[in-house]
Amino acid sequence: MGPKKVSAKDNGDRMKRMMSIELKQEIIEKHERGTRVIELAKIYDRSTSTICTILKQKDAIKSATPAKGTTILSQLRTNIHEEMEKLLLVWVKEKLAGDTVTETVICEKARSIYADLVKKEASTSKEASEEVFKASHGWFDNFKKRTSIHSVVRHGEAANANVKAADTYIQKFAALVAREGYIPQQVFNCDEMGLFWRKMPRRTYITAEEKMMPGHKSIKDRLTLALCANASGDCKVKPLLVYHSENPRAFKTHKILKEKLHVMWRANARAWVTRQFFTDWVNLVFGPAVKTYLQENKLTMKALLILDNAPAHPPGLEDDILEEFQFIKVLYLPPNTTSILQPMDQQVISNFKKLYTKHLFRHCFEVTENTNLTQREFWKDHYNIVICLRIIDLAWQGVTRRTLNSAWKKLWPDAVAERDFEGFEPETEQEELEEIVSLGKSMGSGGR
Repeated sequence: MGPKKVSAKDNGDRMKRMMSIELKQEIIEKHERGTRVIELAKIYDRSTSTICTILKQKDAIKSATPAKGTTILSQLRTNIHEEMEKLLLVWVKEKLAGDTVTETVICEKARSIYADLVKKEASTSKEASEEVFKASHGWFDNFKKRTSIHSVVRHGEAANANVKAADTYIQKFAALVAREGYIPQQVFNCDEMGLFWRKMPRRTYITAEEKMMPGHKSIKDRLTLALCANASGDCKVKPLLVYHSENPRAFKTHKILKEKLHVMWRANARAWVTRQFFTDWVNLVFGPAVKTYLQENKLTMKALLILDNAPAHPPGLEDDILEEFQFIKVLYLPPNTTSILQPMDQQVISNFKKLYTKHLFRHCFEVTENTNLTQREFWKDHYNIVICLRIIDLAWQGVTRRTLNSAWKKLWPDAVAERDFEGFEPETEQEELEEIVSLGKSMGSGGR
């Protein structure tokens, strides 16, 4: 069979193919290193006139820092727009962990971030932008295309939340607390979360190498973590961690003793929390920790553990609690109210994941900075489950008492300190996002 003939239409389509700003910057860089126009045309399968047009616009293209995949460089699109979208993307992914995220919500957040960035620039530059960012429907559509966000409406728990049942439960809970005399130090909440511990955010500032790395199957490197703390936020309980391997190779290499870990280690093929695992955690970790905490603070020996209706903690859990911990009572949230009422879902888990990502980025940056290591080599030789456990501990330590206390404002508003009632440390959240963006950009800039 002879070579396929290229029709005039196919040739026209080839010539009209769009090029990303990143690709145009690459062409300019090669030209400045001495590659001729005709050679660039052959390398990139473009006409010489297209290459020449790109070179004429090199000043504007070189100074651009567009979102990944942007093909058109608009004079209306400034560095502030780019920075805003990077921060917004991180925010959206965190919010999807537990909140409803609609187009209206995203656009409002975009306007807020943009306004903050303009104010920040105004404090350092006399030529700060005075343009008002409208976050229009057209911008939103383009933002989805640039970031590959396929769905921005929360499904599952948040979408099916029973608001009426939640409101009724809040009243019953307030009556129970008053009747039994519980104080914030005595009331705890525990919830599970999944963590793909070897998975960097794909569309922020890290290359897509992950997809091509042999043996790097991040979907199999999932673990489940159960986080627990009290309503006053001053008692964090050692987490329960479930992994697919009982004795990972890294444990042997680093001579890890599981009983000395900052988590209670359990394993099964699917890395799921089972009833037995959770019961073990209640009797071996939660019970002793709470008893010690109450004794040290000279508090009445009683505690309330609030759970959702997950299979790992069924209604008969109290019957499995050891006799010495019978002062612990278990209370269950109504079905389909978890996203509204569960304190750990009110930004505690998302805050933990944000801190985990920050420390993971920082570790990657520290290992690869000033070296020739690629990200592929980092994942293979410089990151394992032992390092992951250290980062989990750092992230859990980093969740503040204020954040843990504020998480109860929906279920138990009287337990929340007055200064925290309006939100979850917005300044700290913004700083965390900015550091994640900065670290990600630093790692991505080296072409690793």
